[in-house]
Amino acid sequence: MSEKNLERDVYAAIADPTRRQLIRLLADAKELPLHELTSQFQMGRTAVSKHLAILKDADLVIARRVGRETRYRLNAGPLKEIQDWVSYYEEFWKERMAILNLLLEEEK
Repeated sequence: MSEKNLERDVYAAIADPTRRQLIRLLADAKELPLHELTSQFQMGRTAVSKHLAILKDADLVIARRVGRETRYRLNAGPLKEIQDWVSYYEEFWKERMAILNLLLEEEK
């Protein structure tokens, strides 16, 4: 998978609120089995599994089998791409707000 496709997959993966909640749950725990994740949502096991598959395809989640159970953990590495993208705009707005503050001070 090319770097450009990986970025698109990560952005698409976090676009859904359910997947963002799954990421949050996994960030707060070292590892969780599917049944514990499913209990946090008003949807069935199959629907949660589909969301986890999308996160896994974007390399945001790692699954491992323990007996008959699948356990999931967060792989936060790909989120760095999003942090880098957002940080550019954070600096953009900090600069704009600083300029606005200077202009407002001048008007006083």
